[in-house]
Amino acid sequence: MPRALMQFVRLIDLMNKGVGRVAMYGIFAMMAVLLYSSISKSFFNPSLWTLEVAQFLMVAYFILGGPYSIQLGSNVRMDLFYGGWSVRTKAMVDSVSVLCLLFYLGILFQGAMVSMAYSLGYFGTEPYAFYWDLLTAFVTGGPDAAGEMLGYLERSSTAWRPFLWPVKLVLIAGVFLMLLQVLAELIRDIDHLISGKEDT
Repeated sequence: MPRALMQFVRLIDLMNKGVGRVAMYGIFAMMAVLLYSSISKSFFNPSLWTLEVAQFLMVAYFILGGPYSIQLGSNVRMDLFYGGWSVRTKAMVDSVSVLCLLFYLGILFQGAMVSMAYSLGYFGTEPYAFYWDLLTAFVTGGPDAAGEMLGYLERSSTAWRPFLWPVKLVLIAGVFLMLLQVLAELIRDIDHLISGKEDT
């Protein structure tokens, strides 16, 4: 396998390990929010924001920790037969499943990009052109010019009514990182098929 490709795999592994380690601590932030929610409901006025913030933190914890979970091999798999297979057989089966996963993640990424554009007030059919125009406006005219391109910003339908674009941005980042990690896994599987090595 070319050295540049294996360096790419190591870089993706390193990046997703760092993001995953940081996201790991999101569980404590979510627990703190839910603890505060319980206390405020029991002794004070209930807070409007706690349940939704906990949901947003759970999304970030799950989606940003997903690539690291794939890297560690701790994702769910049927191990009845898989555990006894050779490295090459595992790599062959993994290559097929990874291709299916790449297809699914590609569709999920497209949906996240469309949903993000909608949350920024774009209701057309060309979200990538909208992002390009938004970036161009930001670079040439600054935040004010970019702000003029935004439409009605989508809000949650709850009483607190937070903007939804931040959680959708986290979703885009998480799916993109997962796409990169799955691509790295595919490269690693192909390397195993070619060389029969146990690890790279």
